[in-house]
Amino acid sequence: MNIGILALQGDFSKHKEAIEAVGHRALLVKDEATLNQCDKLIIPGGESTTQLLLIDKLGLRDPLINFGRSKAIMGTCAGLILLGTTREHLPAEPLKLIEIEVKRNAYGRQVNSFIDTVHLNLDGDEIDFEGVFIRAPKIMSIGKNVRELGRHRDEIVMAANERILVATFHPELTEDYRIHRYFIEKIGS
Repeated sequence: MNIGILALQGDFSKHKEAIEAVGHRALLVKDEATLNQCDKLIIPGGESTTQLLLIDKLGLRDPLINFGRSKAIMGTCAGLILLGTTREHLPAEPLKLIEIEVKRNAYGRQVNSFIDTVHLNLDGDEIDFEGVFIRAPKIMSIGKNVRELGRHRDEIVMAANERILVATFHPELTEDYRIHRYFIEKIGS
C-alpha cells in the first residue's frame, strides 16, 4: 500500500520511518500528482499556520479535501488542527474533514511539552501508549459522527470518524507503531 505523508513542513521523515517499519511504501507528498498515487495520507505535526499557507500556495487545498472525502487521512498535532473545524488564529479555514473543535497550543509553549501515558481503545483493544505532546492542541469537543479513541487523564487526545484519524500527540516519535498500523488496517477500510 502507498501511504503518503504531506511533506511541506514538520517531521514527516519520522512518519516515513514508521510507515516503512510496518511494511508499506511511504511517498513524500508535495504536489497533487504524488497525492494521486496514495492509498492513504498522513498530515504530520509541525506549524499549522505555515502548513496551511503552503497548502494554499501550492494549490493543494481542494485535492486534499477531495482525497479526504474518499480515502483515509491521519493527522497528528498540527495535522489534527488542519483537519478539524476550528479556525482559531489560522490564516485561512482548515480542511474541515472531521468535526472537532480544537484549541491550538493548549498546553503552553515549547517548554511545556511533555511525555506521558495515554490510554487508547482501538476497536476494543485497550492499550497504553507513550504520548509525546509538543506544543500540543487540545480537542475541545467532537461531533456526533466522531468517536473517541484515546484519553490523557480527562481529555480526548485521539479520535476518528469513518476516514479521518487524529491525535494531539506525536506517535511517530516513539518506536511503537501500533497507531500507524491501526490507521493503515482499520481507518477507511
